[in-house]
Amino acid sequence: MDWLDRVARLRRWTSNGVRAPHKPLLLLYALGRYQQSADGELRYSAVEEELKRLLAEYGPSHPTTPAYPFHHLVSDGVWEVRTDRGPGSPGSGVGILRTSGATGRLAPGLRAALGDEPPLLGRMARVLLDTHFPTSLHADLCEAVGLDLERAETGTVNGADTAARRQRDRRMRDLILTAYEFQCAFCGYDGALGASTVGLEAAHVRWWSHDGPDEVDNGLCLCSLHHKLFDKGVLGLGEDHRILVSQRFVGRSEASRQHVLALAGRPVIGPQPGLAPVAARHREWHVRQVFHGAPRQPVDRTHVG
Repeated sequence: MDWLDRVARLRRWTSNGVRAPHKPLLLLYALGRYQQSADGELRYSAVEEELKRLLAEYGPSHPTTPAYPFHHLVSDGVWEVRTDRGPGSPGSGVGILRTSGATGRLAPGLRAALGDEPPLLGRMARVLLDTHFPTSLHADLCEAVGLDLERAETGTVNGADTAARRQRDRRMRDLILTAYEFQCAFCGYDGALGASTVGLEAAHVRWWSHDGPDEVDNGLCLCSLHHKLFDKGVLGLGEDHRILVSQRFVGRSEASRQHVLALAGRPVIGPQPGLAPVAARHREWHVRQVFHGAPRQPVDRTHVG
């Protein structure tokens, strides 16, 4: 059976170009959970809120419910649902899925195929991402569903290499954004689309790939622009928790002056009282290993304007 073809052809309701990513989102979520535990089941009542948040952030603007894909994905042959009474979905109603103890998981044939060919998980995830979402959202989506795409594509699943790799903490983003009160620690940007933040990301100071922990004192809430510049070494964090701007950065436009150069010497915004700021050991690692060159002198704001 060609599982990639089956995933690529998920049956979705369409009308006049309206997006319906409900099934792809549920399947991505299920792949992320499978990567963490191949034997795990998803009880609807336990995952409903997480699935709602996924649909709110990555789905269409009109209200929707995760009950729809939870029931209807069965018809595509990649998903199965059981209740307290046995196999089979009780329907697409929220109430019946909750009260019947409905649980979902990848179909038996798909689980067997993933066990026989671990890299299939990564290829399936790529098909879902490329078919239904723009490239700019792929990393955020993988983080949201707890899927390590690099591990998936190399065929490492279910903690088989725990001695060499660690599991990311899926709560990291929420912890960091809450700690910094949903605003960029460098510029104060706090944009939202409805109930969902937009353009805000949890940045590791010491990179996760280099033994940086998923902890509040190793994170910053940054807007997409400043996260990219922080990871590229244009921006850094000084001893007194003031922003460093590399002398090597060149920007001649007003936008560059306003959004980058003017940050030199500014204090970081947050975290909220009672929560740990960035630990010195993580900040020092970033300055040594990531930040480029010497920092610029702070802007003399007494002579600005």
